[in-house]
Amino acid sequence: MTDTDFTQRFIFDNHDARGELASLEQSYAHVLAKHDYPEPVRILLGELMAAAALLVGSLKFDGLLTLQVRGDGPLSLLVVECSSNREVRGLARYDAGRVHGGASLQELMPDSVLAMTVDPEGGQRYQGLVALDGDSLAACLNAYFASSEQLESRFALHADGRRARGFLLQQLPAAQVPQGEQRAASWQHLTTLAQTLSAEELLGLDNSTVLHRLYHEEDVRLFDAQQVQFSCNCSRERSQKALLSLGEHDVLALLQEQNGSIEMDCQFCNQHYSFTAADIRQLFEPGQGSDGPSTVH
Repeated sequence: MTDTDFTQRFIFDNHDARGELASLEQSYAHVLAKHDYPEPVRILLGELMAAAALLVGSLKFDGLLTLQVRGDGPLSLLVVECSSNREVRGLARYDAGRVHGGASLQELMPDSVLAMTVDPEGGQRYQGLVALDGDSLAACLNAYFASSEQLESRFALHADGRRARGFLLQQLPAAQVPQGEQRAASWQHLTTLAQTLSAEELLGLDNSTVLHRLYHEEDVRLFDAQQVQFSCNCSRERSQKALLSLGEHDVLALLQEQNGSIEMDCQFCNQHYSFTAADIRQLFEPGQGSDGPSTVH
């Protein structure tokens, strides 16, 4: 999967800037295969997946990154999770009767909010919010980093239902270029060239060719690719723990409502889990505790 699904970092030797490129095909196809999304939803979900892969590649942490967009429009939810191991999954919720081809981001998700949550293992959870008021997800992420992180960043995100690609350029602390006008001019030079990158180029060219077209007069180092893959962390055990958290009284009432069997589906991968009355009795037997029974998957 490394040939089609990966992130790849690059850095400039003579500028205080670094970047990341993301390419998703098989993992993108896995996500789309689970749901029959209309084209505008497929495209936006692919762009958000590429964004998550870019950000995980640029952050130094062990844990989980979640990008989530919520609103009241035809497309009410986009969510992508990507672990520090670059295991990615995503989903969307939409009103099929209100989503039509060619709809813009603001038509699909008016008055929406983008939340970026970093949940490190053994660390403190962090979340940042920004209004989704730009004309693209990339523009909204640019605004988020400018306002929330005070980190100059430029994103380019494109997807076509088969491939999802991303480009990220970030300014680094002053080292190669002094503070002041020279530093500002250096960053302006790099971002101006980045803005010439077309969707066709990003979707159709390999990373070396993309960087050569943009920065052939610069000294740019491209690092080894890091694999990205689809993975869903749902399991029967996690479903059991969710039932335990409800408490025995509520679970028994739910069992009765559902005619003797509780059915649970993972929204990310459509995996189905079924719990009979016997399963529920075993779940709440003394000694099982919050860890649930030993049989999983």
